Amino acid sequence: MFEKRLNESAARHLTRRLTPLHSGVGPIVEMAGRQILLLASNDYLGLAMHPEVIQASVEATQRFGAGAGAARLISGSLPPHQDLESALAQFKGTEAALTFSSGYLANIGTIPALIEQGGLILADRLCHASLIDGCRLSAADFRVYRHNDTGHLQSLLAKRRRARRTLIVTDGLFSMDGDLAPLPELSRLAQTYEADLYIDDAHGTGVMGPHGRGTAEHFGLDTQIPFQMGTLGKAFGSSGAYLAGSSALIRYLINTSRSFIFTTAPPPSSAAAAMTALQVIQREPERRARLWANRERLFSGLTQLGFSLSPSVSPIMPILVGNAKTALVFAEHLFTEGVYAPAIRPPTVPDATSRVRVTVTSEHTSRHIDYALTAFQRAGQLAGLI
Repeated sequence: MFEKRLNESAARHLTRRLTPLHSGVGPIVEMAGRQILLLASNDYLGLAMHPEVIQASVEATQRFGAGAGAARLISGSLPPHQDLESALAQFKGTEAALTFSSGYLANIGTIPALIEQGGLILADRLCHASLIDGCRLSAADFRVYRHNDTGHLQSLLAKRRRARRTLIVTDGLFSMDGDLAPLPELSRLAQTYEADLYIDDAHGTGVMGPHGRGTAEHFGLDTQIPFQMGTLGKAFGSSGAYLAGSSALIRYLINTSRSFIFTTAPPPSSAAAAMTALQVIQREPERRARLWANRERLFSGLTQLGFSLSPSVSPIMPILVGNAKTALVFAEHLFTEGVYAPAIRPPTVPDATSRVRVTVTSEHTSRHIDYALTAFQRAGQLAGLI
């Protein structure tokens, strides 16, 4: 059965394979015995290899051990988790925060806890899979609205019973397209129709906004979004996730979120690393400045080469290809040229929208970007894209 399904997937050029990585995540990595320019990492601020972040992880491991031992409600709550949650709440300007072992677990544990049977969830069509699964796990009715189409969302809101509990769900920064959700309009609709708004800001945390607090800060809506989720494994360079909100919300989730209650707590080393990463983010705004300068240089260069890019406004820059086979061929040519940027195909993205997803970090240099542009030009010509 499995071989048959794999063969069917391979015939459609949709089979996935793991690519061995033999070094730490940085601008240059070791793959297949070669030094490769990495343009696929979500370590936007280069903190995964930051000496202070690594040292914090080591010290926490030495003091508290390699693992947390059990769920926090079972074996107790360690200082690294508590300290991180207090710091995250202060960073986000909320009363409290709660950490989870991953962004996926945060979403599938929080959404079903927020809305129950009889309620209605309205989610953006291009929401991350963890949001979709969280919505499906809820007993509420679940509908999608067209991507970033607030008119469609408003029509769905207007049709439902006024008193019906409703949750609007969206990414803040969409991971496969690099565009932003129209948060000001979503917030206005939520207020007008007495709905709640849930934002997954996995890719916006640490990157968007004057202080890196995310897409809510970017739009000046820090205090108007009741449920703000973010991850610690992207710009923070560690692992895990958080949900920031009111103290009542956090106490409620401690008692109702199944993915928090029934999961071993994140390793104390990850929490300590994220705590130190947060301090670096606040202390070194120049990292974000370098990130955005690199993004502009690469995006401008790819555009001038004639590639079809999504309307990205972020360090995520998808080159739209359409056909899954062509996307694979393009990515293979890039690797031959010494650049790793993966082909993204269905079901990660909708049919006929396969792409090569390009990301840049603060740690890339101008020389790296110029090298990448030369490689993209050659690979794009060989793949027939430019």
